[in-house]
Amino acid sequence: MKLLTKIIFFLYREYKLNLSGVQDILTNIIFFFVSIFIFIFSIGPDKETISLIGVGILWTLLLLSSTLSLRKFYQDDFENGNLLIIHLNGFSYGFIAILKTLSHFIFVQIPFLLSIPIACILLNISNEKLIYVFISFTIGSLILSCLGSISSSMNLMNQRNYLLGSVIVMIFSVPIIIFSVGIINLEENFNSLTNILFGILLIVFAINPWASGLCLKLSLENS
Repeated sequence: MKLLTKIIFFLYREYKLNLSGVQDILTNIIFFFVSIFIFIFSIGPDKETISLIGVGILWTLLLLSSTLSLRKFYQDDFENGNLLIIHLNGFSYGFIAILKTLSHFIFVQIPFLLSIPIACILLNISNEKLIYVFISFTIGSLILSCLGSISSSMNLMNQRNYLLGSVIVMIFSVPIIIFSVGIINLEENFNSLTNILFGILLIVFAINPWASGLCLKLSLENS
């Protein structure tokens, strides 16, 4: 019960931090939609072409937009000492990584999830494919949050080059985009591709606490 109370307070703290930084979330969403308009204007008014490549554009922009928030994944809490305080309060580094990943998914990825219907209309993606987009993004975005946790914790040990974390996320996100786009475009293979994507989620979710926790520990010990 005491642990549950601590978790609730942690998530409430994350909620207040994200609420105070809501302009960053809005900036990410604005970047997402502006990028969609740029793609539409560059392709032209051909709706069939836009519909054909719309899913790929949607996932690419979701990936790029989500990487904008990676720098603040751990950086602010690391600089003001909150990470150490949270650890001393009874949370292991791995458990901190799990909670921060869930927090990132809830407060950063879900706003993108809510904006997907509007994006699908702009990209001329049919309503029949909308449910597949939701399923693929729900699983894929949680994978992106796990990858973001790992790369952001690595960045704490590499203060000179913050782009390294984004590059890592993009490289390991290629299979996610491939299978997510396949789920939407190849409806007959929906179950098999969804199982593969879910398997990737389980693997990354298992690696995340170990890898992120180790990076957090080393960063705090050497700070």
